Amino acid sequence: MTNPAPRRATYEDLLGLPENVVGEIVDGELVTSPRPASPHVWASSALGVVLGGPFSFRRGGPGGWWIIDEPELHLGADVLVPDLAGWRRERMPDRPTGAFITLVPDWICELVSPSTARLDRGKKRAIYAREGVPFLWMVYPVEQSLEAFCLEGGRWVLTGTCEGAGVVHVPPFEAAGIDLEEIWGPEAG
Repeated sequence: MTNPAPRRATYEDLLGLPENVVGEIVDGELVTSPRPASPHVWASSALGVVLGGPFSFRRGGPGGWWIIDEPELHLGADVLVPDLAGWRRERMPDRPTGAFITLVPDWICELVSPSTARLDRGKKRAIYAREGVPFLWMVYPVEQSLEAFCLEGGRWVLTGTCEGAGVVHVPPFEAAGIDLEEIWGPEAG
């Protein structure tokens, strides 16, 4: 006797989740995690502000990007919600207005916590490579570390690791410096 194939998760499964849960469909499986803790939320919010000013709003920087917090991405059969994502305006001229986005981002940032590390560094990173996302950041708020990757030949290549304090210039946003202490939060200094 064989076991029937497991039921693939549907979008309706996502819609049925409680509000305090983040849900994604990864390789046909419904994956849930609790809302993130304070260091995660602070770092995500700070990155959105720090990058949004010069890149989304041209405040002290070149502009040319849409930087979006927690966009719902429909990438093939996968429904993913990265912490931050960015699109060059030359590829996406208008700000998205729908409930989800199907255009592959030019940059994704995952803020990694103990409860999401395996998924973020494993299946999600593989899906981002499969879809051809050119740049990926893995940010570890508690450890105060940022790993930057670029996609080369379908594989992630680590281009740099930034830790602790200081101003850094990280692709694809090297045109404006990022003060790491602002990302880690007021108690980091």
